Amino acid sequence: MFTREELDKYARTLWWGLSTARTNPYQPGDFILLRFDPDALPLAEAMFDLLMDKGMNPIPRQNMTSNMEVSFYGKGGEDQLTAIPAGDKEFVGGLNGLISLIAPSSLTHLQNIDPKNIGKAAVARKFMRDIMEKREQTGDFGWTLCVCPTKAMAEAAGLTMEEFKDQVVKACFLDEADPATKWDEIFDEAEKVKAWLNGLDIEHLHIKSESTDLIVDPGKDRRWLGVSGHNIPSFEIFLSPDWRGTEGVYYADQPSFRSGNYVEGVKLTFKGGEAVETDAKEGAEFVAKQLTLDEGANRLGEFSLTDRRFSKISAFMANTLFDENFGGAQGNCHVAVGASYSDTYAGDQSTLDAAKKQVLGFNDSALHWDLVNTEQKTVTATLKGGEELVIYKDGEFQYE
Repeated sequence: MFTREELDKYARTLWWGLSTARTNPYQPGDFILLRFDPDALPLAEAMFDLLMDKGMNPIPRQNMTSNMEVSFYGKGGEDQLTAIPAGDKEFVGGLNGLISLIAPSSLTHLQNIDPKNIGKAAVARKFMRDIMEKREQTGDFGWTLCVCPTKAMAEAAGLTMEEFKDQVVKACFLDEADPATKWDEIFDEAEKVKAWLNGLDIEHLHIKSESTDLIVDPGKDRRWLGVSGHNIPSFEIFLSPDWRGTEGVYYADQPSFRSGNYVEGVKLTFKGGEAVETDAKEGAEFVAKQLTLDEGANRLGEFSLTDRRFSKISAFMANTLFDENFGGAQGNCHVAVGASYSDTYAGDQSTLDAAKKQVLGFNDSALHWDLVNTEQKTVTATLKGGEELVIYKDGEFQYE
């Protein structure tokens, strides 16, 4: 699908992302896990070659195929779903980086699988994410990910393969002579937005659109992050709020695929920080089950805004990486139910243990599900002194 030149540009872009995402520079000999779906093999080979040139130790690992996933989640008993091979904990603890290449050959193969089985496997492996998160806090680990076009994604998005690829090329700036230079420009502009937002003493945020009327409490000792290299592409500016201060109604007008299920028109009603009511135009039963995965599954772990001036993504892509960064005519806001991001803590990352997270209202869950609203909206910040300030309107941050 990609030309040799495009593959090389994509690999260099991912290296920019991986390097930017880690606070400490990579050193020759670092171990980089290169995880990829079978259809992403050409990009995996290009990325492997580049990592070798950089003096890294790439560790290639192919993800399960769709048929393997059906077998694993469909036939697996409790012991099989939760079994962890000897050495996995040590392996993850020794990694310096992770690059994930997403190229699903199917989006619906798990639709007849009990979501509880998928949840059990995710909960059992959550410790690996916790290990990587702690190593990231100390600057010893970084990660990034991207998407390779597949027929399954293009069909789910209602696009041709060429149209889907065109969105990827434009969004990742692969049509630029040097994509990394363009990403540096976006990075610098995003730094201005984050500095402005982090300079505001916000009591709470009010998100208002045709279908959403939501109050979000940013929380104590938080910082806005974004365009950090973690995702390619990524244009969102986000934080992990104090989940306890969430009140009102949130509506996701953009559809999504999760665990083989198509979901559309998700409506969540929050009271006292928890989603006490859930509904959807399609997939309502699945949504309800997802939000009972564990204790934190029905609480907010993320609040995010994307400026339409940053993102060239203008189509539904049936993939969260692109859909949560939708630019279009009105930009987007999205929330994630489930796990929060510890790096949005504004203090010393090394001191943020489980007890402090609980005190500050950082949410903990094996779930992290992004739900996107692309409606015209206004986001108003009420500052600690009572002043109200519109920070986002008609798809743009109001920082100029």
